[in-house]
Amino acid sequence: MNTELFIIELFDRVDNSMKDVKKHSQSSLYPSEIATLALLFSIKGVGGRAFYRWLKCGWLQLFTRLPSRTRLLRLFKTHRHWADHFLADPTIISVVDTYGVELIHPIREGRSDQQIGKNGISNQRWIVGCKLCLILNKFGLVVDWDCDTANVHDNTFQYMIEPFIDKMILFADSGFHAKNGDPENLKICKKGEWNDRMLVETVLSMLTVISHFKKMTHRKWDYLKSRIAYYMASFNILTQWFGLPADDNGFVPLSIKEFSL
Repeated sequence: MNTELFIIELFDRVDNSMKDVKKHSQSSLYPSEIATLALLFSIKGVGGRAFYRWLKCGWLQLFTRLPSRTRLLRLFKTHRHWADHFLADPTIISVVDTYGVELIHPIREGRSDQQIGKNGISNQRWIVGCKLCLILNKFGLVVDWDCDTANVHDNTFQYMIEPFIDKMILFADSGFHAKNGDPENLKICKKGEWNDRMLVETVLSMLTVISHFKKMTHRKWDYLKSRIAYYMASFNILTQWFGLPADDNGFVPLSIKEFSL
């Protein structure tokens, strides 16, 4: 897909979804412009400096009032709640799972006072970073998310499940089981049961390969959460770019590889 046409169409879709958001009188960018730039940042999947160079060298004609790099990143952080406009609606059958995001190499743990990640296990190996919890609907779209340090147990995120008690039945692995009881809409599956839960692995693999989601270098929680929020929003937008057509068996395939920048 032509990159310029993609950026223009992305802006158009974002602008249509954010018609109710008003522009601040002192802002040089409209809310939909800020949100589009934040989504491009997540899709590009590189650091802030590399993204700003790519933007300024190649696409300044599309964003003529582009602020300085640090100002732009602060805008992303301040307005991360705009990403909630693009979260998906819940469905009766849903999946919840966690995913480890590496922030630094384990050998560098404890060397800096700016370290925000902690030591934990992800995919049967040690990482220093954060743990992301995802709730996906039956189509594989992100309904809700939150993150904490990598050392917390999966059942720490049960508070995300309880608000959907009358809306969703969430399937999860045994890591979400708590000794003092589980929400009534949480269904714990043993290994090998209800293999449709593997949908979350498909989602995470696409984010990892296309947008380099597995590793980030943020040193502040606000900036990290802002980046993740726009990752989730961009994933929902891109997977629905051509609609959600089902094949002859009723399966809805997900793909974002054609949007790699």
